[in-house]
Amino acid sequence: MKVKFSGLIIVLIIFLSQPVTTLSAQDSSRLRISLLTCSPGDELYSLFGHSAIRVIDSNSVSDIVYNYGTFNFDDKGFYLKFIRGKLLYYISTENFNDADGYWGFKSLYQQTNRGITEQVLDLSAAEKINLRKSLNENLQEANKYYKYDFFLDNCTTRLRDLIVKIKNPSPLLPAVMPADTRFRQAIHQYLDKGKQHWSKLGIDILLGAPTDAVMTASQQQFLPDNLMKAMDYSNPRTVRSSAELYQLSKTENAGSWFTPMFFFCSLLLLYVLLGFSKNKAMQMTLKGLDGLLFFTTGSLGIILIFMWTGTDHSMTKNNYNLLWALPSHNVCSFFIGSKNKIVKKYFLFTAISLVIVLLAWFFLPQQLNNALIPFALLLLYRSLMIYFATDNRNR
Repeated sequence: MKVKFSGLIIVLIIFLSQPVTTLSAQDSSRLRISLLTCSPGDELYSLFGHSAIRVIDSNSVSDIVYNYGTFNFDDKGFYLKFIRGKLLYYISTENFNDADGYWGFKSLYQQTNRGITEQVLDLSAAEKINLRKSLNENLQEANKYYKYDFFLDNCTTRLRDLIVKIKNPSPLLPAVMPADTRFRQAIHQYLDKGKQHWSKLGIDILLGAPTDAVMTASQQQFLPDNLMKAMDYSNPRTVRSSAELYQLSKTENAGSWFTPMFFFCSLLLLYVLLGFSKNKAMQMTLKGLDGLLFFTTGSLGIILIFMWTGTDHSMTKNNYNLLWALPSHNVCSFFIGSKNKIVKKYFLFTAISLVIVLLAWFFLPQQLNNALIPFALLLLYRSLMIYFATDNRNR
């Protein structure tokens, strides 16, 4: 009886110790790897959020964040490279918590009131080791740099690709936005929420028709929030647990009444009122304003041509804003008071083309910013006035 009881105890000890042994084998890497998703900030550069990878190593007692969103302000020709889409971004590391008198990753985001969500990745010991090995290999000088593309290759997509590559079997990340959502609509959600009306206008002018392409499920994940949501519903499971490390205190951006729509409507009204005046000084002022109007519009057209043909930006091609921002305005602005018949025909052509553009505004392959409608009407109005004024002088 005593022998049987002793045997039972031994079997029980072996049985109870088995899960511990298995768990120990599973966690032999002593690594904890998670995806960090930072909420949008108030400034344009931070408006779309941010992603990073956190690696906690119990062996070396380290807590490191890997960040693919860094670039060097001191890079020679920084601004020209940035404008031309040739600026190289690179992966860097920093401590998650404050250390050695320097702010850590968490403190920097807390200081700017940006929330941090952590998703602990469900990886095997071998997958964790391989993931950290890949990150450290990318830190090497020969591997760290890459040509950043906000929509197609950024600090979020780089992490997504790495996780999908390491995880076995590779997880399928589902779409988290409606199936017909376009790139422009996706970024508009953030711009509208942040009441970034002028930034939205500038972005809509610079980004061409490729931005109006429908996104695939994978392309939706260029936004950090979208990747975070897709990870939660991946198949097979990729996230073991989630937690908010820092919940931001919500503040409502009141926005400004001085919107592009208000400004362009006011500008149109100003030109109309000046047009009614018979005062010679007012007419000279109006002629000067016409020159400035068409010179500025033409200069913008030249910039759009440059962004289309002279840069590596993928989304500034095929820009339909060139239908109203004709580069030729830049030259013709100097001949507004001319009696030349070519000038007369040019502004008649401009007026007719603007009528066509306005009629087709909502049917073009590219979504144009509606705040530009009163500006296009202004160009149409002044083109007609210049045409008729030239016509009267020729008689």
